[in-house]
Amino acid sequence: MRNPSLTQHSPLRRPHLDAGKSTAGAPTAWNSSQRVRPGVQRLLDAFRQRGYRCAVLDPLGQAPIADEALLTPQRFGLSPTDALTEDGSTLLGLKTVQELTTALRAIYCGTLTLDASAVRDEARLAWLHAEMETPLSSDTLPADMTGMGLLARLVHVQTWEHHVARRFPHAKRFSLEGCEALLPLLDVLVEQAGAHGVSKLVLGMPHRGRINVLVNLMGRPALDLLTYFQANYPHPEQHKDLPYHLGARHRISTRHGDIELELAANPSHLQSVQPVVAGMARASQDRGADHAPQQTLPVVMHGDAALAGQGVVMESLVMGRKHGYSVGGTVHIVINNQVGFTELNVMDAEQPRYASDVARIIDAPVLRVSADAPEQVQRAAEIALAYRTRFGSDVFIDLIGYRRHGHSEHDVPTLTAPARQARIDQLTTVVERYAARLCDAGLASELDVMRVVARAREQAIATFDLPPTEAPAFEADRAGAPDLPLPGLAQVQGIVSTLTQLPEGFQPHAMVQGLIKDWQTMSAGANARCDWRFAENMAYATLLQAGIGVRVSGMDVRRGTFMHRLAVWHGQQADGHAPAMLQPLDRLRNGPARFEIYNSQLSEEAVVGFEYGYSLHDSKRLVIWEAQFGDFVNGAQVYIDHYIAAGDAKWGCASGLTLLLPHGYEGVGPEHSSGFLGRFLQLCAQGNLQVAMPSTASQWFHLLRRQACTRPRRPLVVMSPKGKLYDEPDSHTPLQEMLDGHFSPLLDDPRAQPWDGVGRVVLSSGKLYYDLARGLRESSLAQGIALLRLEQLYPFPQADLQSLLKRYSGLKELVWAQEEELNQGAWPFIRDELANACPDGVQLRCAARPGTAAGPTVSQPIHQAEQQRLVMQALGLS
Repeated sequence: MRNPSLTQHSPLRRPHLDAGKSTAGAPTAWNSSQRVRPGVQRLLDAFRQRGYRCAVLDPLGQAPIADEALLTPQRFGLSPTDALTEDGSTLLGLKTVQELTTALRAIYCGTLTLDASAVRDEARLAWLHAEMETPLSSDTLPADMTGMGLLARLVHVQTWEHHVARRFPHAKRFSLEGCEALLPLLDVLVEQAGAHGVSKLVLGMPHRGRINVLVNLMGRPALDLLTYFQANYPHPEQHKDLPYHLGARHRISTRHGDIELELAANPSHLQSVQPVVAGMARASQDRGADHAPQQTLPVVMHGDAALAGQGVVMESLVMGRKHGYSVGGTVHIVINNQVGFTELNVMDAEQPRYASDVARIIDAPVLRVSADAPEQVQRAAEIALAYRTRFGSDVFIDLIGYRRHGHSEHDVPTLTAPARQARIDQLTTVVERYAARLCDAGLASELDVMRVVARAREQAIATFDLPPTEAPAFEADRAGAPDLPLPGLAQVQGIVSTLTQLPEGFQPHAMVQGLIKDWQTMSAGANARCDWRFAENMAYATLLQAGIGVRVSGMDVRRGTFMHRLAVWHGQQADGHAPAMLQPLDRLRNGPARFEIYNSQLSEEAVVGFEYGYSLHDSKRLVIWEAQFGDFVNGAQVYIDHYIAAGDAKWGCASGLTLLLPHGYEGVGPEHSSGFLGRFLQLCAQGNLQVAMPSTASQWFHLLRRQACTRPRRPLVVMSPKGKLYDEPDSHTPLQEMLDGHFSPLLDDPRAQPWDGVGRVVLSSGKLYYDLARGLRESSLAQGIALLRLEQLYPFPQADLQSLLKRYSGLKELVWAQEEELNQGAWPFIRDELANACPDGVQLRCAARPGTAAGPTVSQPIHQAEQQRLVMQALGLS
């Protein structure tokens, strides 16, 4: 039977230095007219499909492997002495089944193996098998990264761990010992990146080995990092976070050009950095006129237990397949110690069960490699980088190692894994193993090896003692605020004319047709009243014309949960002669400044992390994430607390991310009604956030434009309007208010009345103002009460409020009114600010629902009754 599979592969790859004994002679081409013996194809397929289960990967020799009978020739009706072909000629330079079995075992069952069991695409499988089976080229890496150069690199990495242990024996550093080959792996990715068109690597990693990577790859001065371990360091205030949370930027020169590196900072939520890295990479890829995924490579390192156990991993992997979130493939590196804290996580090929099985949900191949086989680790990096380049997809490298000192240097691993630790204590290091390999292969003498090791250690220690005098290779974007003039009437009319032009044959939905008519009416003159949807679109349009891009992301944002946006118009025609979809703001694209709006997957955590990362890398774009309902942000609390609120203070990561959280009690249940305003106010300090609740369309317009130009950049949390406010005519404003003015953190009562006749000022935010105004109009006691609106809750406009209250010389009572319960909402966080703004003798009180744990009521009629009672209480009419 003819063997079509072998014809599409390159000749069998010669086994590598630490993969076993090489096949003799150079493989020769195969004549397609040859007929292979029955069973040979099945033997070959068995090694390709199941060889990884018999691979010798565990440096400790304790991980179960599958029954090797899976791969014996007898299983396929073959004898070891059988010829491969029916006529007895050679096949790929090999003659017998035994020779083929030996070659395949060296390729697929050594210290490097391929698990492509999740890959369903035949072209990718063929490519992967060809890469594994192709002879190794000797010139893919520079000389200083192979042989003695590789040995010196391993010594350098190991010496750092010993150096810190000697100086600070009780310091927690999350040693890399047992997986030192991680650095040579990263070296290969950096060195060969340029050859694949990559100019930047964005990296993320957990604690283990992070300090080593910071020093030995990212160029952070060792003496700077060592200060974190000094108990009596004279300037502890300089240490804003733990050393194994820190990020860095660096530039490295390679044979293929300079490569820019950025290691993202991250907290102890280990896998949370994965979508952040993806967002950073995507922003870097989007900087030009077109999306260029090849130029930036995301590399994410994982712990084995965290990779398998944390849900944000699965969210992030699936998200990477969506159009607006793809990054052209990520190289994933599993720093696999086969243990999670104290819980053993040993891989089991008999089952089979691996920490990297999560890769199966996106059909990603896994290259498994022993951390004690550094040359094979380098080979894995080469294949992974080439796969990502060719297919634009994720690929995993499972680096199988161990922890020499347990979870951390404070750990006592013999308490929970005595047998395992006893084995580790007896194990020689990777430096010793690789040095012995070089000698055994005749590539170096023992004396040469000893000299290289000694010299490398001396050089490493000398490097670690260098004073931190050099400036960073490049600075972060420090561009000032862009010039953003207010639009004129003619400009707005021109925008509307451009946006509302329909292609020939395009039939808009009736709601879109109504929107077009509304926009034409709203732009007719300065006195025309404009709604929220018009204000938002005009904000985006004027930003685009000013060269500032806009990115909006979230569930259903193209249409909008309340059908409030309609940013994408779907043609209703059935003939197919006109575009099926139209995104009007695309027409205002201005070079790299473009409007992008993407419906995310049904998740919050990974998407918010992605948009946060995106905002870090693009200061010339307004980046927005909108929740379907305010409470949905709960799923992203890790990013709110540890990145968005604290990232700038801890790491100097300035983000301009805008969060739109629908908020306002409308009788839709205790969760959907609330964006949990109090949680965000609790996180506010030292100007780290902006929290706003605009009440008019013009305020919405100015707020969005202000956020795009705010410098220094700060995240903005907007308790944005919901259905009731969109439908509130009084919240719509004349176009003139958008053509001049600015966002005002505090709005005075628009009604004319003597200031000295006001005895009660009621201050509120958002849509509650309109309920209060309506209640006041219906009351016979309308005089003597002023309604003020707090549009920005943080930073609190203390001076503005103090100045405004002084005008009301007859003021006796200041009432803060909120829809939320007394123990929620803004009251617990602004009452001191209100008290400080009150003139002497003015009483301060809060009008709110009674404090409960349950939140607002569900029933609409009961809600209306409660709202009425709240209004009466605030106005003092109850």
